[in-house]
Amino acid sequence: MKPTDDKTIMIIGVGCVLLSDEGFGVHVAQKIEQLYDFSANVTVVDGGVLGVNLLGVISKPDHLIVVDVIRNGSAPGTLYRLTGKDLPERIRAKNSLHQVDFLEALTLCHALDHVPETVIVGVEPEDMETLSTELTPTTATRVDDVIDMVLAEIDRLGATYTKGTSEYVPGYPFHDRCH
Repeated sequence: MKPTDDKTIMIIGVGCVLLSDEGFGVHVAQKIEQLYDFSANVTVVDGGVLGVNLLGVISKPDHLIVVDVIRNGSAPGTLYRLTGKDLPERIRAKNSLHQVDFLEALTLCHALDHVPETVIVGVEPEDMETLSTELTPTTATRVDDVIDMVLAEIDRLGATYTKGTSEYVPGYPFHDRCH
């Protein structure tokens, strides 16, 4: 795709950081935001578990890169990239309530006559029930792989990024609550 600064791109991490792997998308978005500087047309958002309340946010960009856990019955740690017609089928599989709400928000974008081109990248979770702000070791080892997937999407869309000068500090600036 030809580089262009007039097409806006949003990277959004969703999930609840209080339920172990359920917070994967938020952890990834926070690490991306700390480690990389993007061209002006790219924003990084911590979407938490806001679901339908994200409608105003996700209806604005031209391209949406969502980071989340995806339960698909494969081995924990399996990576996924979903686009187009795969999105509703996977999300309707009741991965989590916030994903169902997120799909509704994406569907409501049709009413606003602006549906961003959407890609969801994520990982098969190991544990989404334990009350913990820590990812399981299996899922934690996939954070950098998913960041690489996000950066590949940024490359595909023609935006630019550089590795920032900040060092990643795990757990900072996470909030000990669901967003």
